[in-house]
Amino acid sequence: MNIRFLNNLNSLKITWPPRLAAKGLFAQAMAPMYRVINGLLVVAVFMVVSLWLSGNGTNAGAFDLARILVPDEARHIVWQNGFGTADVYTEANPSQLDDQAFMANSYTKAQLDQQSGLSGVKKHTIALLMPSVAHSRVMPISNLTDQIPSSKIDPQALDANLMGSIQNQRAVADFFEKKYSLERRKIEEYVSNAVLIAKEANIDPVLLLAVMSVESNFNPNTKSDAGAEGLMQVMTSVHKDKYALYGGTSDAVKPEVNIRVGAYILKYLIASAGSLRNGLKFYVGAANAEDDGGYADKVMAERKRIMSLCQPVVPNRLTLNGKELRS
Repeated sequence: MNIRFLNNLNSLKITWPPRLAAKGLFAQAMAPMYRVINGLLVVAVFMVVSLWLSGNGTNAGAFDLARILVPDEARHIVWQNGFGTADVYTEANPSQLDDQAFMANSYTKAQLDQQSGLSGVKKHTIALLMPSVAHSRVMPISNLTDQIPSSKIDPQALDANLMGSIQNQRAVADFFEKKYSLERRKIEEYVSNAVLIAKEANIDPVLLLAVMSVESNFNPNTKSDAGAEGLMQVMTSVHKDKYALYGGTSDAVKPEVNIRVGAYILKYLIASAGSLRNGLKFYVGAANAEDDGGYADKVMAERKRIMSLCQPVVPNRLTLNGKELRS
């Protein structure tokens, strides 16, 4: 009996290991495929829910679903610190840094990265009437605006590159300087900021200038009874979360901050409302009203006026018998 048991045990030792090894190799070989299948299932569920949100009248979509799945705090950390956070954490001694100092160091690192490296990709090389505005240490708004699908933006709200030349920027500055009796240096600053920020946000700078003209007459200290402030007349109390990226609402009226926050809000509303006109209606706070009191018409008229300043002027030529005469 013992001899037979030992023989059976020996036979098991000889037979089982190759089978187990084969199963192990098969499982190991199939592991990447299982991961791919699981990933595809997650993406499929995400897309199905996104399509359902897009089609149920809520104007929601994949971006909105992502906002639900990823907490605001996590997004703010990514927006504020970017790829520089890990570097700062390893370079600094955590025991010697409180939270405020850590965030300050992260912000500085992110700003330095904007000049080169990964963040430098978003740094556009453009001609500006006042080049110094490009050197201000202000976080780009592209961290937010890039998350708005371009497919949802009315083509009229996209940059037609009319403000790409110094000549056109100067013509627009001349126009507003005379219209509002503005200090020359200030209007050049506002025009340059509009051109720079429009590149960051991928929106038409002419549109931003038109909104600023109608909203505030280019007076950054304008404040409405409802609490709208700055050149873009942003409701500070409503959009505290956006101003958190710039150190809080204490800098809400600074042109370089106010225009950035206003540009993001405007672009988001245009995408949500489905058209430029409806986006302007939402921007002025008339989303639920029958009309916007002529606000969109005013902005569109001002936009058209600015565009006309940027069109090439064809000189009048005198001809005699079909031949051109020099004047």
